[in-house]
Amino acid sequence: MIKIAIDAMGGDFGPEPIVKGCVAALKKKLFVPILVGKKSEILPMLPKSYRDKISIIDCDDVISMSDAATDAVKRKESTIYKAMELVRDGKADGLVSAGHSGATMTLATLRLGRLPGVLRPALVTLMPTKKSQRSILLDVGANVDSKPEHLAQFAVMGGCYAEDLLKIKNPSIGLLANGEEDSKGNDVTKAAFKLLQGYKGFKGNVEGSDIFNGTCDVIACDGFVGNLVLKSAEGVASTISQLIKDYIRKSPVAITGALLMRKVFKLLKKEIDYAEVGGAPLIGIKGCVIVSHGKSNSMAIENAIYQAINYVDTGVNEHIILRLQQLKQKEV
Repeated sequence: MIKIAIDAMGGDFGPEPIVKGCVAALKKKLFVPILVGKKSEILPMLPKSYRDKISIIDCDDVISMSDAATDAVKRKESTIYKAMELVRDGKADGLVSAGHSGATMTLATLRLGRLPGVLRPALVTLMPTKKSQRSILLDVGANVDSKPEHLAQFAVMGGCYAEDLLKIKNPSIGLLANGEEDSKGNDVTKAAFKLLQGYKGFKGNVEGSDIFNGTCDVIACDGFVGNLVLKSAEGVASTISQLIKDYIRKSPVAITGALLMRKVFKLLKKEIDYAEVGGAPLIGIKGCVIVSHGKSNSMAIENAIYQAINYVDTGVNEHIILRLQQLKQKEV
């Protein structure tokens, strides 16, 4: 049975939403949760009927959001370090953390290591589109100074994720640029374009609108750019929803139409909501690590656990190793 290590103390709201999310997931999925955190706080929150289904590793040290990411490497008694070691030692198949994202990614890279052939791991997120299928955007924050070969690998890893996790046959893959023409982009994307030419599914450059119109399944970009795209999308949905509220107050005559539009944007916000997705997988590492939002509620943790279980089940890591070998052969 799949075992998932969970940093029970890392979120902004302490262990309560994490414990609740874990219990909710157990009601729907068969897996073994291992909560790492303060047992004195966790145990009273667990329903008695679930105490024999959940393991607790007692741990007091918590990496706070104000700590440097590199501090996690030295603090071997912290919750995130101990949870990561469970995966490293084979005592857990995956990890979910709503704690310090930088610390989580640093430890995942240093303690678990990268998959053979992977130069840099990337954070993956799912974006809403006009179609029922979401698009995959990566990297959204793990790297802020990517080189062409990194972008090419993000594209390949994203394609594997699309096939295995979203069950998309022959996913289309694009490079995010300032135009669709082959000549567009900066020096990095132009060089990445050449590396990907001829790779199965690669359609060339795509624009920002392609993230949401469903014309491309996988969009690869630098983590700095990807994070800006993600945060901008969240901000647009939130701002438009607020503007509609203001419009209703100022124009009662138009309340019916405005209410309909407000409903539409509520649905859009739901599509982008981190709670609905659960978290961002750190793809390209040995194992499975899901990085959740610090403000994750119980639903977000529940969905992050499902993500981890599905990731482990699909064997996407083996797929990535094979595809990167094929890319390297193509370059040679």
